[in-house]
Amino acid sequence: MSNPKQSLWQQTILPTLSLFASTGTLLCCALPALLVTLGMGAALAGFVSAVPWITAITDYKLAIFMGAGFMLGLSSVMQWRGRYAPCPADPAKAKACMRLRKISAIITGLSIVIYLIGFFFAFLAADIFYK
Repeated sequence: MSNPKQSLWQQTILPTLSLFASTGTLLCCALPALLVTLGMGAALAGFVSAVPWITAITDYKLAIFMGAGFMLGLSSVMQWRGRYAPCPADPAKAKACMRLRKISAIITGLSIVIYLIGFFFAFLAADIFYK
């Protein structure tokens, strides 16, 4: 039988942390790059004046992306390992278990999509659009 604490960590906490980390990559690095790429410098100036700490964390873009990528990878591996883990025999608990697995997979997939969008705009878009 699986450890309930590990199951909670595996199915809810880690995917949620990876979602926050990938959203953080969008805010720190991808959103400013997207606004500049689309010619919205005034919007970026307004964004920076409203959220001035954004320029400070942009200096750590590589570390932020590496940390988010590590958490996404760990979340994906744990989800893959637990895909055939048994659910409780009680029908109501089994239904909740399967629903939680689906929600967890959706959160992890959404996190990966957000991370890839952020990676594109933070590292690749300027080279592609300004050559």
